[in-house]
Amino acid sequence: MFEIGDRIVYPMHGAGVIVEKTLKTILGVEKEYYILSIPVGEIRISVPIDKINDMGIRTIVDESEIENILEILKLKDVEINSNWNARYRENLEKLRLGELEGIAEVFRDLYTLDLDRGLSMAEKKLLHSSKKMLISELSVVEGKKVAEVEKNLENLFKNEEN
Repeated sequence: MFEIGDRIVYPMHGAGVIVEKTLKTILGVEKEYYILSIPVGEIRISVPIDKINDMGIRTIVDESEIENILEILKLKDVEINSNWNARYRENLEKLRLGELEGIAEVFRDLYTLDLDRGLSMAEKKLLHSSKKMLISELSVVEGKKVAEVEKNLENLFKNEEN
């Protein structure tokens, strides 16, 4: 089980730090919750402790894995499914799983596709979600401010475009 101060990832929301453990009564049922502080958007989420194993929550990646994530982001000439509906489902599943490698792949592919020919509104939402999730975990792992991580990510892609 997790403790206050642990850095975890909540799939589809991003990475954060457990800042509190509290009891809440909802609809007459008292349960324990972790309060998770997520740096992107400065939000706090209540996570029921008894459901934590069912939610895909995991610890953040080790700092040594960041180089691998940056390599994934730099990859070019990656085959992207041309069927937008199938691509959308594949990307949504990667985000639901919440693994950083999959999140990086979704961001890279949709970012590239958006530059190349644009995205549907549904895929633009996935691009935004993947960016938020990627930035939140990199920020927590590296101990950097969200704005700094976002700028580094933008610079990485600007350098790749040239």
